[in-house]
Amino acid sequence: MKKNVIIIGAAGRDFHNFNTYFRGNDNYNVVAYTAAQIPDIDGRKYPAELAGDLYPDGIPIYAEKDLPQLIKDLKADICVFSYSDVTYQKVMGVGAIVNAAGADFMLLGPKGTMVRSDKPVISVGAIRTGCGKSQTSRRVIELLMEKGLKVVAVRHPMPYGNLVEQKVQRFATLDDLVKHKCTVEEMEEYEPHVVRGNVIYAGVDYEAILREAENDPDGCDVIIWDGGNNDFPFYVSDLSITVTDPHRPGHELMYYPGEVTLRLADVVIINKMDSADRDDINTVRENIARVNPDATVIDAASPIKVDDPSVIRGKNVLVVEDGPTLTHGEMKIGAGVVAAKKFGAARLVDPRPYTVGKLSETFKIYPGIGTLLPAMGYGEEQLKDLEKTINNTDCDAVVIGTPIDLNRIINIKKPNTRVYYDLQEIGNPDLREVIDAFIEKHGLKK
Repeated sequence: MKKNVIIIGAAGRDFHNFNTYFRGNDNYNVVAYTAAQIPDIDGRKYPAELAGDLYPDGIPIYAEKDLPQLIKDLKADICVFSYSDVTYQKVMGVGAIVNAAGADFMLLGPKGTMVRSDKPVISVGAIRTGCGKSQTSRRVIELLMEKGLKVVAVRHPMPYGNLVEQKVQRFATLDDLVKHKCTVEEMEEYEPHVVRGNVIYAGVDYEAILREAENDPDGCDVIIWDGGNNDFPFYVSDLSITVTDPHRPGHELMYYPGEVTLRLADVVIINKMDSADRDDINTVRENIARVNPDATVIDAASPIKVDDPSVIRGKNVLVVEDGPTLTHGEMKIGAGVVAAKKFGAARLVDPRPYTVGKLSETFKIYPGIGTLLPAMGYGEEQLKDLEKTINNTDCDAVVIGTPIDLNRIINIKKPNTRVYYDLQEIGNPDLREVIDAFIEKHGLKK
């Protein structure tokens, strides 16, 4: 008898788990997905064109809050937890709901879901959202490109639009961001790669994506897995790098699947050491030694610079930070806050009295955000709400702590300045040594 399956997800790992483990598998019948974390992704279908011959009608996607009733109505035997950056309490809380409704609770691991490449793969992940994966990926890519190597990045999925059209996406120019109707979250991840001159892929079907990336028309010597949230890689890695964050000491052992990512790592980076407390740094260092004593540990900082410090100095400023970092990432101190303090802002202005539409809903769902504004932009409506909220806010200036310049996509009518941050290794070992050894090992010298 086939087992009926519900996949519990958030438009990313859930689709990958289906594609690699359940699609075409006659032992299972996936009857539904549930969705959480990302606004407005339930109510869709995983389309028949991607689901395969066993699912001619596609697979419906429901809200996770309906899970207990869905288990009963759809006679589900197994529920597979398939999203990231959640506490162990959250994971097992969902497990309790599933078990109480009569179904088995499943977590899929690397063996059943990782795809193998015929190119060398370096993966960059983290123990939480907002640790500094993107700047680490940038540093790794720069070191590889210095050696004349063709680098193709593959980003963890963010498929919030038409899933069939998003099966395989290639970004080589800024025009491609418009072509693929990217959200702010997508642009924040893809634009830095494109501007640097390397190609980045993303989408829904990550085996199909990998095969196209390996055969990219501009050439490919190395694949970089640019991870999302704190998920473990979709691809078998020849070198695995995980970033930790001493601003959230202990989280490396408290969140799923961040601890998996930490335990898998060949290299662990302790980032943000320039702005973290010594005791918190030591806590992270001790936890790394406890669960992954063989890893190479690299100390690093995230030095901050801004376009115009005079916009901040002595002013009442609104700080806009990366959306997911503030929401399910639970960060209280992002790059914008660090910049505001460093360059002498008089105070941070609370945006909550001025929010409109979807942003007001975001603060209700994530009340712990506090006096920061998340750059939520999953669709045109949210972008309009972001623009209106910023312009409504009674402040002297705006500090933009997002990875892209918001002025390019919304009209900010107040004085503003953008924050920049890069990874800076401290002492030895450093990433250059690690990448040089990787190049030597895989015979990649040009």
